[in-house]
Amino acid sequence: MVEKLAVEIEQKMMNLLDNMQMEELHKVLMEKLQNAVFIDGDRRENLKNQEADYCSMFICAKRIEGCSEKSIKYYRSTIGNMLKALDKPVKHITTEDLRQYLAEYYNRSNCGKVSIDNIRRILSSFFSWLEDENYIIKSPVRRIHKIRTGKVIKEIYTDENLEIMRDNCKEIRDLAIIDLLNSTGMRVGELVKLDIDDIDFNERECIVEGKGDKQRRVYFDARSKIHLQNYLNSRVDGNKALFVSLIEPYNRLNISGVEIRMRALGRKLNINKVHPHKFRRTLATRAIDKGMPIEQVQHLLGHQKIDTTLQYAMVNQNNVKISHRKYIG
Repeated sequence: MVEKLAVEIEQKMMNLLDNMQMEELHKVLMEKLQNAVFIDGDRRENLKNQEADYCSMFICAKRIEGCSEKSIKYYRSTIGNMLKALDKPVKHITTEDLRQYLAEYYNRSNCGKVSIDNIRRILSSFFSWLEDENYIIKSPVRRIHKIRTGKVIKEIYTDENLEIMRDNCKEIRDLAIIDLLNSTGMRVGELVKLDIDDIDFNERECIVEGKGDKQRRVYFDARSKIHLQNYLNSRVDGNKALFVSLIEPYNRLNISGVEIRMRALGRKLNINKVHPHKFRRTLATRAIDKGMPIEQVQHLLGHQKIDTTLQYAMVNQNNVKISHRKYIG
């Protein structure tokens, strides 16, 4: 208890004293507080409640900012796991505590560096918020830098992959899903939220609701229009959803339903890693490869930061070679 109280006082004085003065302050505090008596039963319980409040207040702030429930759930579990593992008040958590936590988590869970950096990023957001709100003096994550991860070139669908998948779709619904994902680059979560009335067949466009309830306009090609119309004409249900299950009661198709169908199709055709998000990456790569300005690709995909768009797009190496010969020699 003495050490904890001393740390709190020292944190308050950190910006006013230099290192030598801080050392002297620490000696005085330890000397004067050594014989102090503390009643810590209720105080410990209050501290626990306070820690829970810090997390809840942060989650509240994120919800007001428009974060999706999926993101909020991830924030809550990540911060909660850290607080449970360290088992100490937020104000007493140090940089070394967090470094050790991340290192042990990495060794224990056998996860990738990208996952560890995601945890670091969330903890940084949490402690930075505490600092901005004046609950702590300085975020202990400041000195924990971004974790370097090797750049992995992720696969995209080739033209042959797409044609093979189209030719082997047994259900017209699945064909319409493939074409719509491929031509719009929308997220699978955006796809399953669409209603029939959201589709403008004349303009070949629709408005989707993306992350943070942000809406944007996406566009589809003539092939998608024809297959989508054929699918809707074949429907015998009255559901307003654009895509529904194949059997009664014809409920709205969910994300897992789309993913399962895509994986099954990939296994059947021996195409590597068939999943909905790969269509999105393919569109970004193809668009940039054909000269679409990166800012327009960013808008098309609904990315808040252009760096995210650049991570999606894999530049064709043959085009790099051609451009080198054209501009450099």
